Amino acid sequence: MTSTSFWFMVLGMALVTYVPRTLPLLLGSEMRLPIWLERWLKLVPYAALGALIFPGILTVDPERPWIGILGGIAAASAAWKWNNFIVSLIAAFLTVYVLS
Repeated sequence: MTSTSFWFMVLGMALVTYVPRTLPLLLGSEMRLPIWLERWLKLVPYAALGALIFPGILTVDPERPWIGILGGIAAASAAWKWNNFIVSLIAAFLTVYVLS
């Protein structure tokens, strides 16, 4: 790959990333969405986070998936009780560490 094609590729990737994030800000700042759509869009980050985390829970130890599941349960329980990310992280880490 030549240096020129490399920089065109980097520029293309930057544009593909930048344009979809900028257009809604520029064109949609005055547009109002229906209330049901706003509520639905607020739930998308939680669903995406769950989709990213859940496969990792099952693959902590492929031979013993129950360890990851118990770590996930410990994290969810700590998050429910204390509503603190660090406490949830420590609970999951300690659970997986002790069971491994």
